[in-house]
Amino acid sequence: MSRSRENPQTLSTDTVCGHKIQAVGVTWDAVRVPHSAGQRVLTLLGSSSGAVVQDEPALYWFVSTGSAASWDVPGTRSLGLTHYLVVPPTHRVQGPGPHWRIPPEDGELLTEVDALRVAVQYAMVPLGTEIAGTP
Repeated sequence: MSRSRENPQTLSTDTVCGHKIQAVGVTWDAVRVPHSAGQRVLTLLGSSSGAVVQDEPALYWFVSTGSAASWDVPGTRSLGLTHYLVVPPTHRVQGPGPHWRIPPEDGELLTEVDALRVAVQYAMVPLGTEIAGTP
């Protein structure tokens, strides 16, 4: 049976620490951004960012299901149907280990994928490099 047809509740496993190992691509996809660029993405997105999980050495943004298939930003990784992500309990907002950098508010996880793409593209450019079309 294809994973996409399974019951989403069977696609999540609890760990002893209260984290969940969740299948990606069922109710959301995710984008993995290296920690150094991820800090810049947080600043660029500001209040437009949805929930973010931090797990050294990366940050993970949640995007709409199917978005991973068209993600193409070098230096990052999209997570879709064949991936799993460790999701911390909502109260876990500090490390060590996976924790919420921006916890979900009222169950809302998603960041708009086009806004995330633009922020990540800017964040991945080395500091001090001029970007065409900007003042």
